[in-house]
Amino acid sequence: MDDAVPEATPVREETEPEYDPAAPGPLNVPRTPTGVADVDASLDRLADADHLATDGHIEVYEDVHRGLRDALTALDARPGPPVPPSPHGPRS
Repeated sequence: MDDAVPEATPVREETEPEYDPAAPGPLNVPRTPTGVADVDASLDRLADADHLATDGHIEVYEDVHRGLRDALTALDARPGPPVPPSPHGPRS
């Protein structure tokens, strides 16, 4: 029988991470919902940039820009209200 006492495992103290001013962080820019699902989804995508280094922001911004541009283009593709007939009849 071995009467040796097992060595205690050293306890690692948890330390807070050092402050790194270049580390990604949220910008905390408020985004107000517009009520238009496609636009709101594009604006919500901006939050993805909060967790990326600066060189990763361009991809997010281009994606958001593309989504907003598509939403505006879709407005142009919708038919407008019918034009009322002229009270003077058709012109010849």
